[in-house]
Amino acid sequence: MNQALKSWKQEIDQCDSIKMVEDMRIRLLGKSGEITQMLKSLGSLDPEARREKGAEINHLKDEISQHLEIKRTTLSAQELTERLAKETLDVTLPTRPEAFGTLHPLTRTVEEITSYFAQFGFSVAVGNDIEDEEHNFTALNMSEHHPARQDHDTFYLNAPQMILRTHTSPVQIRTMKTTQPPIRILSLGRVYRCDFDATHTPMFHQVEGLVVDKGIHMGHLKSCITNFLKHFFNVDDLPMRLRPSFFPFTEPSAEVDIGCSREGGALKIGPGKDWLEIMGCGMVHPKVLAYCGVDPDIYQGFAFGMGYDRLSMLKYGLPDIRPLFEGDIRWSKHYGFSPFHSTGA
Repeated sequence: MNQALKSWKQEIDQCDSIKMVEDMRIRLLGKSGEITQMLKSLGSLDPEARREKGAEINHLKDEISQHLEIKRTTLSAQELTERLAKETLDVTLPTRPEAFGTLHPLTRTVEEITSYFAQFGFSVAVGNDIEDEEHNFTALNMSEHHPARQDHDTFYLNAPQMILRTHTSPVQIRTMKTTQPPIRILSLGRVYRCDFDATHTPMFHQVEGLVVDKGIHMGHLKSCITNFLKHFFNVDDLPMRLRPSFFPFTEPSAEVDIGCSREGGALKIGPGKDWLEIMGCGMVHPKVLAYCGVDPDIYQGFAFGMGYDRLSMLKYGLPDIRPLFEGDIRWSKHYGFSPFHSTGA
C-alpha cells in the first residue's frame, strides 16, 4: 500500500497541466478508479479484516486527494502568472476613439446639479432605499390616512412598517436630527412608487434641496431655484412662476412652472405661451423642524424637490423615460456624453 502511494504521488508530481491532474484524479478516484475498486473489494473480507483494510484504503484516498489538490493549486497559480505576463496591457498606448465609453444622461444630470449647488455650500447626503414609515411619512407631518400611505402608491415590505422610500425626504429628516444648523444639503437617489408609463416608472430618481438657518425666507428659496433653473437649461431669460400648492411638510408650499413653447408640436424651454411644471418647493413646516429637534422659533428652512429623470428628458430631448433604465448600449451611445466634456458648472 505504501509503495502504491509513493508511486502515485510521483506520477502526480510529474503532471504539468491541470488536465493531467484531472485525468489522474479520474484514474484513481473516479467511479472506476483504482482506489475506488479497492474500496469495492472490501465486501469480500471478514469484518475484522474489512475494518483494518478499509482504514488503510481511506488513508490512502485522503493522501491522494490532498496531493492532487496541492498540485492543482500550484499549477493554477503558475498558469495565472504566465497568463498575466502574456496579457500585460501597455497603458501608454493610445486608445481607439471608438473604444471610449459614454456617460449616461442621468449621470451627466447629477454632475450638473451637484456641481452647481456645491458652489453655494451644499453637500450631498444619501440614505437607504428601504425606509420605515416614521421617517418617510410621520416625520414629514403626513397623517395616517394620507393617500401616499396607501399600497396603490407605496411599495410595502413584509417587515412591519418598512417600505421602499417614496422620496428622498427621509434623508433630510435624518440629517436634521443629527446635524446642528446651519444645514445645506442635496439628498438624491432612487425612489419607488407604483406607476409605469412613458413618463413614470416604479423606480425613478429624485433630488431634494434643504436649507436650514436663521432668517431664511421665501425670497431665498425663489432666488435659489430661479438661478438654478436658468443655469441648468442655459436660458438667461427663463420665465418662472410659483403657484400656491399644498405639501404636508412645507408651509407655505408652491409648485414651480417654467416658460415653454409647444409650437409645431416641439417642446422648447424658454419664453413662450405655455407653462411647464418642473418641481415642488416651500418653507419647511414648523412641525417638521420641531420633530427633528430644531427650534422653529429660531431657525427657518426651505426645501425643494424634483425628479432628475424628467430634467434629463427635458434638457436632452428624451421622448420616453423607460430606456433610461434598459441598458441598451445603442441608446447609450446615441444619448451618452463624453466623460471628458465639462459640465459647465
